[in-house]
Amino acid sequence: MAYIVTSACIRCRYTDCVEVCPVDAFRAGENMLVIDPVECIDCQACVPACPANAIYLDEDVPAAEQEFTALNARLAKVWPAITRQEKPMADADAWKKTPGKRAHLSERPKR
Repeated sequence: MAYIVTSACIRCRYTDCVEVCPVDAFRAGENMLVIDPVECIDCQACVPACPANAIYLDEDVPAAEQEFTALNARLAKVWPAITRQEKPMADADAWKKTPGKRAHLSERPKR
């Protein structure tokens, strides 16, 4: 099992979760984070730390967000590790509660 970052993270990229991860399982994209399922130790420390409520245990990912399980695994192989908390995206608070953000996902790695 692993934890999965879902669409609620898109255009927010809060990194409070990164700060509490004991194994550096997070990977950074241009406008979202993902969790490397190989590195994740299922400690759940990231879940309450996420201001966007974007993180779920893989077996608890909502039906509408199921594609994010494979997406986390795929992007974790190509996005760089992020090990320190950074500022969220400039308009993160405005996007935090926006539904239907999948079309806004950039698959480019954070630079």
